Amino acid sequence: MPHSGPQPGPLPENLLSEDLAAFADDLCRASAAAILPHFREILSVENKIAEGFDPVTVADRAGEEALRALIEARFPDHGILGEEHGSVRLDAEHVWVLDPIDGTRAFICGLPTWGTLIGVTRAGRPVFGVMDQPYVAERFLGDGEAAWLVNRDGRRPLATRPCADLSQAIMCTTHPGLFQGAEQAVYRRIEGTVRTARYGTDCYGYCMIASGQVDLVIETGLQPYDIVALAPIVEGAGGVVTNWSGGSPAAGGQIVASGDPVLHDKVLEILASAAV
Repeated sequence: MPHSGPQPGPLPENLLSEDLAAFADDLCRASAAAILPHFREILSVENKIAEGFDPVTVADRAGEEALRALIEARFPDHGILGEEHGSVRLDAEHVWVLDPIDGTRAFICGLPTWGTLIGVTRAGRPVFGVMDQPYVAERFLGDGEAAWLVNRDGRRPLATRPCADLSQAIMCTTHPGLFQGAEQAVYRRIEGTVRTARYGTDCYGYCMIASGQVDLVIETGLQPYDIVALAPIVEGAGGVVTNWSGGSPAAGGQIVASGDPVLHDKVLEILASAAV
C-alpha cells in the first residue's frame, strides 16, 4: 500500500495491518539510520543495574528517540512504552511498545542476532508487531492473524511447523542461567528432553518459530518491550505465546512460545509447577 509519510490521526477501528505495516516501514528506516552507524564500532557501554550486567549504548537511545518522534507526530494520542526513555499515556487505548535493540549484548559483540522491536497494544492486548534487523535486511511482521517476512527477495507469508512431540522440538532461550530455583528445575527437565537447544537468540528465536525453523522458546524475567512485538508475529504464523500459566504475555515475566499448539499445552503442564 502506498504511504506518503506520517499523517496525524487515529488508527482505523479495525487496525488495518497494511496501514500499520506502511507506517512501520517509516519507523524501521528511521531507527536503522540511528542505529546502524554504531554497529561493529567501538562503543561506550553503560550498565543500567548495580548487580549483574544490563548494557545500554548510544545506539539504543538514538534508535528509540527516532521511533518516538515519528509516533508522536503520527499518533499524538497514543501511549508509548519504551525501554530507554520511559512511558507516556499508558492509559490510552493504543500503546506502542518499543525496544530499539533487543539483544544489546549481541550488538556490542558485533553479532547480527539483535533486532528492533515495535509493538502495538489495543486495550492491553498485543495486536501488531515488527522485528526489524536492518544489518541483514530482514523484517518480520504480524498482526495475530497473519505473519510475513520482508527481505531482499520480497515479501512472503510465515507459518509455523507441526511438532507435537517435545523430544523432536528445537528450543531457544536467551541463557539457562536466567532460570533460578523451581524455574531452573522445570527448564532443565525440558531442555533435557528436546532434540536440541540454542542460546543467545533473543528476539530471533521467536521469529524462527514463526518461520518454521524452531519449535519452542522459553524465557523468564522479560519486560513488556521484550515480547509485545513478537507475540503477534508468532500467533499470526499459527503459533502460541503465553506466560507460564497460559495467560497473556503482554506484561512479560515468564514467557513460553510454541509453533505447535499441542506442544504448547504439553510444555505448559511441565512449567505449571514453577509459574508465578
